[in-house]
Amino acid sequence: MSQEFAMEARATPPPPTAAVAARRGKKEEEGAAAGLAAVKDIVFGSFAGIIGKTIEYPCDTVKVRLQSQLDDQPLRYRGPLDCFRQSLKQDGIRGLYRGISPPLVGAAAENSALFFSYNIAQNVVRKSFYSGLDKNDDLPIDALVFCGAASGAFTSFILTPIELIKCKMQVQTVGISQPAIPGVYKVYGLRGLWHGQVGTFLRETGGSAAWFGSYEYISKAFRKWRGKSSNTAGEMMAAGAAAGVSYNFILFPADSVKSRMQTESIGIRGDKKGFLEVARGMWRASGIRGLYRGCGLTCMRSAPSSAVIFLVYESMKEYFG
Repeated sequence: MSQEFAMEARATPPPPTAAVAARRGKKEEEGAAAGLAAVKDIVFGSFAGIIGKTIEYPCDTVKVRLQSQLDDQPLRYRGPLDCFRQSLKQDGIRGLYRGISPPLVGAAAENSALFFSYNIAQNVVRKSFYSGLDKNDDLPIDALVFCGAASGAFTSFILTPIELIKCKMQVQTVGISQPAIPGVYKVYGLRGLWHGQVGTFLRETGGSAAWFGSYEYISKAFRKWRGKSSNTAGEMMAAGAAAGVSYNFILFPADSVKSRMQTESIGIRGDKKGFLEVARGMWRASGIRGLYRGCGLTCMRSAPSSAVIFLVYESMKEYFG
């Protein structure tokens, strides 16, 4: 009996020491805090994205209609203002908001994914390369630019199917025959929903690097100039506006090619052109001007939209902790 009891005692692991229990408790607390932070990023980013998209959507509709004009036909619109005028005359304000439901979902998905993955990338970079920094210290700008690019690359795979639906709906009233999304799926299969992924990937990777990098750099400059540890609402909006312009201008040609690809009709045999083929065709037909068609309007509408997105996100993050 005593031998059995001794064997059972040896098989039973000793209770954790106070130090081990404390470490376990700390890890559990850190895990719970990280999970809560991720949920907040998703919620705050979604809310900010929906507000920003509602503000900018009419301009986005005009941009897509300008980008989707065919190279082998006379231009339907003389410019952004003419497109606005014709669109309002034909459909009223509702026409400029046609197809907004998918973009609202897309804006929520895009911004929640951007902020979520951006903060995840920062945590990974901090632990891997800047472990000596205090958790409250900012990462260097080049590291933040890299984190922005990583977040954009991740988000592009979520955005492409949503933007495919949005672009096809936005051009339905301008004389371009568009197949329904089930038709796209029937002809191309599941891969067809990611038609234009290369353009979205290039735009989001480079654009997000510029978006977050510009915002962080300008925000930091404001704090340094005033000698404060936080930014005012006006500074957040100014930095956000500059970030929006940077995001759209850097790789706007990639967005133009992507929009053209996503608004082209399905061929008889389901033929579709690749990114480089469409880009070469646009270059031969219109040169650099064709690739930047609608860029001025896009940058103009992205400034207030991006300013609001960062203001809402940062304010909610500060208020709700």
